[in-house]
Amino acid sequence: MIDLKTLRDDPEAVRASQRARGEDASLVDALLSADERRRSAVSQADNLRAEQKQLGKQVGKAKGEDREDLLTRAKELAAQVKEAEAEQSAADEELLRSQKAVSNVVEPDVPPGGEDDYAVLEHVGVPREFDFEIKDHVELGTAIGAFDMERGAKVAGARFYFLTGIGAQLELALLNMAAAQAAAAGFTLVVPPVLVRPEIMEGTGFLGAHATEVYRLEEDDLYLVGTSEVPLAGYHAGEIVDLSAGPLRYAGWSTCFRREAGSYGRDTRGIIRVHQFNKLEMFVYCRADEARDEHQRLLAWEEEMLAKIEVPYRVIDTAAGDLGASAARKFDCEAWVPSQQTYRELTSTSNCTTFQARRLNTRYRDEDGRPQIAATLNGTLATTRWIVAILENHQQPDGSVQVPEALRPFLGGREVLEPK
Repeated sequence: MIDLKTLRDDPEAVRASQRARGEDASLVDALLSADERRRSAVSQADNLRAEQKQLGKQVGKAKGEDREDLLTRAKELAAQVKEAEAEQSAADEELLRSQKAVSNVVEPDVPPGGEDDYAVLEHVGVPREFDFEIKDHVELGTAIGAFDMERGAKVAGARFYFLTGIGAQLELALLNMAAAQAAAAGFTLVVPPVLVRPEIMEGTGFLGAHATEVYRLEEDDLYLVGTSEVPLAGYHAGEIVDLSAGPLRYAGWSTCFRREAGSYGRDTRGIIRVHQFNKLEMFVYCRADEARDEHQRLLAWEEEMLAKIEVPYRVIDTAAGDLGASAARKFDCEAWVPSQQTYRELTSTSNCTTFQARRLNTRYRDEDGRPQIAATLNGTLATTRWIVAILENHQQPDGSVQVPEALRPFLGGREVLEPK
C-alpha cells in the first residue's frame, strides 16, 4: 500500500503515477475521500469517547435529579459512541480497500508507456556470428539428453517438462553457482515454503491485476508461489526487524509455479515460458532511504552472474505500464537468444519501496527508537530459463555445447556437453 502521507502531501504525483501505469487516476481521489472520511470518523469517535469519560466522572459525583439527568445523557451518549465506532470501522474498511486499489508510486525516471516502451540502459557483449546453421535450445537440449518435452506434456500437460541427465545437472550447477555467489555477498540462503496463505500472497501484491497468474489450492485456501519473493516477504510479517547493522539480505531457492494466463503463442516452445521452474531469488529488507542504492547493488549482482555464463545481454528500464503493482521501478537483464535473433528476460530486480512491508506490517526502529516501515526489494540470480541462453550461445557445429568456464567447477569440471 502507498504511504498516506505521500498521498496527502502530493496527490498529483500519485495521479501522475497511475496515469503513467495506464491505470485509473480517479482511484486516487477515491482514496483521498476514504482517507478524509476515516480521519473524520476517528475524530468524531475520539471526541465522543472523551465526552463519555468526562460524563462518567460527573455521574459519580452527582446526586438526586442531577444524577438522573446525567444518566439519561450517558445512555444517549453511549448510543452515539456505538454509532461512531461503527462508522469508524466502516471507514477503516473503505480506506483499506481504496488503499489496496492504488499501485505503488513509480519513481520519477521510469519510462511511461507499456510493455514495448522500455528504455535500454546498456548492452553488454556482442551477439556471436555463427558460420553454421543455428539450432534452438529444444534441438540442442534434446540431442544432449538435457530435457524431455514430450513426456513432460504427457505427464502434466502443455509447458511442463522433465530435466534429465545433464539437464538436471546443469540446472543444479547454475543454482549452486548462484547460491555460492549470494553466500559470498553476505546473503542468508533460505529454502522457503512454496505454499502461502492468502494474506501473504495479497501482501506482496500478487492478487491484484496478476491474480490469474497464480495457482490456488481452494480446499486448503493456499497459493502456490510464482517466486520465493512471496514467502520471503512474509518471513518478517508483523515483526520489527533489526536494520541497525544494515540491510537484511536473503536468497531463496524454490520451485516456482505460474499459470502464464494469456501467454498462448508467446515463447511456448521449449522451456522459456513454462508453468514450473526453479529459481534463486534475492530478497532484501532495508530502510526506505537506502532502497535506491540497494536496487543498484542487486542489479550489479545479477550482472555478475550473467558475466559468469558468458552471454550477450542488455539491461532495460521497464516502462511504468509493465510494472507489477508493488514495484516502483524494475530493471530487467535480457540475454541474446540466437535462434530468435532477439533478447529474452533472464533476470529482473524490483524496488518495492515500502509498499509490501506496509501491507505486511514489517517495520524497523529508527535512531530515535520509533518504528518505521521497511522497504523491500527483490532480484533474480538464476533460473531454469538460463539453460536456454547457455545452450544457444555456446553451441558448436556438431551440436555439442561448451560449458562457460565459471560454471565448470559446479558441473564436475565438465567442459563440453556432447550429443548422445
